[in-house]
Amino acid sequence: MPEARIDKWMWAARIFKTRTIAAEACKKGRVSINGAQAKPARMIKPGDVIQVRKPPVTYSFKVLQAIEKRVGAKLVPEIMENVTTPDQYELLEMNRISGFVNRAKGTGRPTKKDRRDLDEFFTPEYSDNFDFDFDFEDEEDE
Repeated sequence: MPEARIDKWMWAARIFKTRTIAAEACKKGRVSINGAQAKPARMIKPGDVIQVRKPPVTYSFKVLQAIEKRVGAKLVPEIMENVTTPDQYELLEMNRISGFVNRAKGTGRPTKKDRRDLDEFFTPEYSDNFDFDFDFEDEEDE
């Protein structure tokens, strides 16, 4: 039965852009095979289920072929099956919708919206209309 290194397989199956990033994810404990943490050199075989944690979502993939050579995007369905649960995608959608709402106030720079709100708050409504007139007389005329 053919086997492949987990870091090479995740790169070949286009889960990660580079093999280095795939290996780093393994080292940081973001990848598990059949529920057990995986090191980059761990061998996988067809039938294994791989969980990859890319916050806030944990993706799940079933290995159909163990390969170490990168393939075109059209061939990916022959190599793996995406078995990620729908609730994970709902989590991703909720995170996308919420945007910066969860940002703690007072941390970092204000967003463009925050700045506009501040400008609106500090700018008087009728800043253009003065209730008094200025006398602009030339000093030369005196």
